[in-house]
Order: sequence, then C-alpha cells, then structure tokens
Amino acid sequence: MSGGVDSSVVAALLHSRGERLVGMTMQLWNQRRLPEVATEGATGRCCSLDDVYDARYVANKIGIPYYVVNFEDQFEESVVKPFVQDYLEGRTPIPCTLCNNFIKFDQFLDMAASVGSECVATGHYARIDQDPLTGRWRLKRAVDDTKDQTYFLFGLTQQQLAHTLFPLGGMRKTEVRELARSLDVPIADKPDSQEICFVPNGDYAGFIDAYFREQGIEPGRARGEIRDERGKLLGEHKGVHHYTIGQRKGIGIAAREPLYVISTQPDTQTVVVGNGEGLMRRRMRVKDMNWISIEEPSEPIRAMVRIRNRHIPAAAIVYPAANGSVEVEFDSPQRAITPGQGAVFYQDDLVLAGGWILESVEQ
Repeated sequence: MSGGVDSSVVAALLHSRGERLVGMTMQLWNQRRLPEVATEGATGRCCSLDDVYDARYVANKIGIPYYVVNFEDQFEESVVKPFVQDYLEGRTPIPCTLCNNFIKFDQFLDMAASVGSECVATGHYARIDQDPLTGRWRLKRAVDDTKDQTYFLFGLTQQQLAHTLFPLGGMRKTEVRELARSLDVPIADKPDSQEICFVPNGDYAGFIDAYFREQGIEPGRARGEIRDERGKLLGEHKGVHHYTIGQRKGIGIAAREPLYVISTQPDTQTVVVGNGEGLMRRRMRVKDMNWISIEEPSEPIRAMVRIRNRHIPAAAIVYPAANGSVEVEFDSPQRAITPGQGAVFYQDDLVLAGGWILESVEQ
C-alpha cells in the first residue's frame, strides 16, 4: 500500500471480495536525509511520510492488519547507488524500474511469502494472464493506455508474475476513482504521485552532489568542456551528470538555433551538443534482455519498441545477439535513444521482453 488511490482501491476491492489481506507499506528512503535538496511540503512524490499516514488510515478503515516494513538499506544499495553511478557514467537511469526489479517484486515478494502470503497485489496498471497452451505467464498492457505501467515492469520473471496480482489493469483511471468512492475509500480524489521518492524537487544532479557530500566522497574530476559535433569548443560545464541526451534547457550555451545534448563522454568529461538532427538514430543495442511472455527467439522478430516511458512504440526488427542482448533496427529513425533507459518490446498488448539500452548506433 503506497498511500495512493490505486493501491488503496486494490485493498478495498479485494477485501470486499472476502480475500484475507495484510496491508504493507515499504519504507524506502529517509525523507529527512539531504535536507538541502528536500522540498518543504513537497507533493507529487511517492512514498512520502504523508503517504504512509494515508495507507495506515485506509487499512484501518477497511479493517485489515497493517505494517510498515523497512527496506531502506536494500533500496539504497539496489536503487540509489546504481542511480548515482549511472549518471556519473553518462547513462540516464530509471530508478522506478530498479525498485520494481530488485525491491517490490523481489525482496518484498520474498518477505511476503515468508509470512504466509500467496501473492502480492499492487495498484500498477498492467495485466497478467497465463498462456493456456504453454502455461507461461504473460504480461500485457493496461486497458487504460494513458496509465499503462508495463514500461517499468519489464524485469518481472515467471516466478514473480505467478505470485503477483494487478487488479486495476482492466480498468480506466476514471473507473478506479469511481470505484474508490463506491467502496468509501477516503482518499478517492488524492492526486497521483509523479516525482521520484528520493528526489522530491526533481533536481537529479543536485541530489548526486548532495549525496556525495553526505557520504564524504570526492566526485573526482567534474568540470569539462561543451563541444559541437565537429569538435569546436563552445563552453564549460560542472559535470556530465548535469546532462542527459536530448536535453535542451539548462545547457548554458547561447546560440542562434536551439542546441540539444547529443552525447556525454564521462571519460573525458565532454558534453557534445548539436541541432535536433543529431539526435536521430535507427539502430541501438540492448543488454540484459528479460523475455517475459515468449521464449527467447533464435531468429529476428518484428516488434513495437518503446525507448522511454512517454515514447510511442515504434516498429522495428529485433535481432538476437550474444550474451542475452539484442540489436534493434527501427523502420524509421528515433529521437534521443538514451543509454541507461529501458527498451520494452510489444506485439499488440503483449509485452514480449525488455532490457537496458546500451548504446545507439550511427545510421
């Protein structure tokens, strides 16, 4: 129970059906840490202290046992530290996916099983079913395409899918809020969370700087050069972790035409900028593939591929490669293929697989 309307509705709905439930909230990050990047009274982030209060209130109103379980150490090790390292190495991480992969549907699921729970139910907008012919568990997109969260769930394994429930996957958000009112859930009109729980002000680079200061870590060489695609020196910067591919605002260079970050080179602390055309790529490499709804193919397949959460999936050919990776060739060039982001592969509503973007390849 995150304290939001979605997980609260799931708890109330399952309770109304006579299911035996225990409500649990994960304590992932100490909100009092790094006060210099905290936002007083911040709203729109998940896992805040107010969310814990709301989750407890809902559980008590429903009449189910409720506990807060502490995963702060695991979260810092599996999510926060990789988040920091990825930015320093020129990648743009997805902490919510790391949290799903290594905390929510891994350690939390194990903890739930250890106390006798058969499965974990969450408020994610996604669907799970089982192939009647093969018995393989399949992940599918939510009915409400505007709320679909399968992009963040591509790491789920067969074992995890078998013990997970997504009761809201077949509903639209408007229906969920109506259901919340009919079930007398007291936070039916609470806004959705949007920001990362440990970066409440959205300043990722500021968080990394503050985290280093707290840990007593010297960040090493941070300053570097901003150059155009031909190598011309345009200016200086305070660290590549302040930049991500496709970024336009905050580059700090005055130019006649809009400039975008084309690439970051942590080894030399160089940021390369150019016009929008420099962001277009047709090919990319994706590592650590997790084949979900189908067996890993031995031959190329067609798929629709999403390269970030807001990206409209684009048609491509997926070529199996060595060591659990694939090479992807899009039918048409895609904008800002970013190392560190997820690539999720679909056929209609079926989520075939997902992995981590390693690099884009020049056309």
